[in-house]
Amino acid sequence: MDIVSALRTFLRVVETGSFSAAAHDLDVTQPAVSRQVAALEGHFNTRLLHRTTSGLSLTAEGERMMPMALRILEAVEELGDAAGSGGTVASGKVRISVPAPLGLFLSERLGDLLAAHPKLSVELMFREQSSDMIEERLDLEVRLGSVADSSLVCRRIGWTTAFLVASPAYLARKAPPRQPRDIKDHECLCYNRAGEANAWSFSNGAEDISVRISPRLTACSAVAIHRAALAGAGLAVLSHIIAVPDIIAGRLIPVMEGFQPSRLPITVVYPSRRDMALRVKTVLDFLTDTIGQDPSMCASGADRPWNG
Repeated sequence: MDIVSALRTFLRVVETGSFSAAAHDLDVTQPAVSRQVAALEGHFNTRLLHRTTSGLSLTAEGERMMPMALRILEAVEELGDAAGSGGTVASGKVRISVPAPLGLFLSERLGDLLAAHPKLSVELMFREQSSDMIEERLDLEVRLGSVADSSLVCRRIGWTTAFLVASPAYLARKAPPRQPRDIKDHECLCYNRAGEANAWSFSNGAEDISVRISPRLTACSAVAIHRAALAGAGLAVLSHIIAVPDIIAGRLIPVMEGFQPSRLPITVVYPSRRDMALRVKTVLDFLTDTIGQDPSMCASGADRPWNG
């Protein structure tokens, strides 16, 4: 038995949730997948998966094997990196989780990275909340705000810039707020990032002010809130990544400019810095460099491109 191949098959079964889906992903037959998993269970003399009519689930032994199997496959990939071109060729897939606006920003720039590294591939997943990185086999995750999980390695790579905006149609009906306390008189559209839907925070450079809101619309997607704001449904706090093109075009208008939404740290997290595979390091460096080149995500402050 090729134990590396069997481990890779086992992980794909767990990831997809079925033998047939794993077989499709691996371009093999379903019986071949079943044989690989059965051989792995026979090798370790333990059942790794519960098989029922309703689906598959990990046994306690399978749960314990998952992180070790991931480490083994990462080590094998790193050996492959080291064996090729003196360890200078990044190859394999890197799985990244990012908030949707930042994912859109990165997707427009990933072409250059992939062109420079022909053997590298990237799987980009849009998530507004934190993930279980080991369980979901993520190599990197970009998080906004503080990171509570002390078991992860954190690298701060930038800061958010956001704007309180509304459409011209909405502001024709309602006078724009001048200061945070005026927001209570407005329709609020809230991007519910990680369950935070009851307050907005602003800063005038000297103090931070938190405002309680009762949103008329809440969504776990910033893209959905962006579309609602364009349609004139109310005020929204939007990332510069999706707001600035509409501000420049006049489709959205920034309001209450003396009090800007508070900036949040942009942090990349990953399970371990030891023996990081070249493919992961390559993408991590790309994230750091790409975000660092955007003035609106630097620590010093934000540009106002619509002012010329």
